[in-house]
Amino acid sequence: MIISSQDNELAALSDYSLLARVAHGDTSAFDALFHRHYDRVYGVLFRLVGERAEAEDLAQEAFLKLYKRVDRGRPLAMDENVGGWLYRVAMNLGYNALRGRRRMDERNVHLVPGDEAGVEQEVGRREEQIAVRRALVRLPERQALLLILRQMDFSYAECAAICEVAPSSVGTLLARAAEAFRREYQSVTGKGGDEQ
Repeated sequence: MIISSQDNELAALSDYSLLARVAHGDTSAFDALFHRHYDRVYGVLFRLVGERAEAEDLAQEAFLKLYKRVDRGRPLAMDENVGGWLYRVAMNLGYNALRGRRRMDERNVHLVPGDEAGVEQEVGRREEQIAVRRALVRLPERQALLLILRQMDFSYAECAAICEVAPSSVGTLLARAAEAFRREYQSVTGKGGDEQ
């Protein structure tokens, strides 16, 4: 892959500088933003919705929302974290997708053959994933986002910037989020604390 001098120049610019160029019609600046943030936005969504194709679609939708916002003359504030904005938009899109999926699941009854051990294990794993996602959806958005970001190995400083909180409060917020998740997971699964 050949890297042009323009690619090097764009890679050195801040997110806000790239957005300013996008506002003036520079599509290569938007491409640079996309490549800079796509993997992590996709990662957040994949961990939330659990399906690759859906996560890819939702990630693209998050970037489309950013592009439309800039194109409509409403760029982000200079001090606003572009990555944080994208992650928050992605979480909202993911939550909406899960809510829609839950409504559809409630209408459908799944019949699964139960006599094969491999099928039972797969069904159990799938039920576990569904329970985790349902518990996450019940949490306040910031708590779910913090848990997903830490699971993706974001640093406390990165979590603080994305969630717009003081870095010194991330540990406490994560502990509260983990406890809230534990309660919601128990509620979703019907398992008591001593059963885990």
